Amino acid sequence: MNDRSMKAIEHFEELRKRLIITLAVFLLFLIASFTFVQDIYQYLVKGLPFKLALLGPGDIIVVYLMIAAVVAGAAVIPVAAHQLWLFIKPALSEAERKAALAYIPASFLLFLAGISFGYFILFPIVLSFLMSLTDEMFQTFFTTEKYFKFLLHMTLPFGVLFELPVVMMFLTSLGLIDPYKLGAFRKYSYFVLIVVSVFVTPPDFISDILVLIPLILLYEVSVSLAKVVYRKKLAKQAKEETEWKATS
Repeated sequence: MNDRSMKAIEHFEELRKRLIITLAVFLLFLIASFTFVQDIYQYLVKGLPFKLALLGPGDIIVVYLMIAAVVAGAAVIPVAAHQLWLFIKPALSEAERKAALAYIPASFLLFLAGISFGYFILFPIVLSFLMSLTDEMFQTFFTTEKYFKFLLHMTLPFGVLFELPVVMMFLTSLGLIDPYKLGAFRKYSYFVLIVVSVFVTPPDFISDILVLIPLILLYEVSVSLAKVVYRKKLAKQAKEETEWKATS
């Protein structure tokens, strides 16, 4: 077996190890979350102007599992990011290792910010708008499972989308993307954002606009932050090149 095959097997085993650790920690968080899931549920339904209904005895278990899985998924993000950093660490320089390590807490905080944006800002607006469409013509009836699926549909994607600044800054620091060239693909990026906004919202134009605007702002902020990283990277390279020429 040649060296290339041996290295591929070693990389695969290392990746497998990191995935197993992440999955094990997720399961531990899931068990811990399920222990307190009733308290979390009571907090989420507190203040609702309507009662939630159950259509079957298994519905509440499904809802509890959804809630516990989201909490466990949020809690495991720093662990997953750290395991990813350990996996790619050998291929990074010392400066890149420090930069990548700094993104771990940022990724966790941005995920929480995305969830909070969806839950505290976007979800109430969309729910209120949809409720207003009934105009007392219909009897409002929400099942617990469908309500929480709708809630997760309006919040969880933003936890992922809010990771965009960290992802773009990290890829820029590694030299994998040039943020200045992203301007040429802005119209394609906006098209993707439109598709995402339509996918994560109910089928009405107002909800799509309410989601699309913050997504575009998030994209532009991500590009701007990536440009800052890019300029610092170029300045550092220029300084290192000048020092090398001075000593050679």
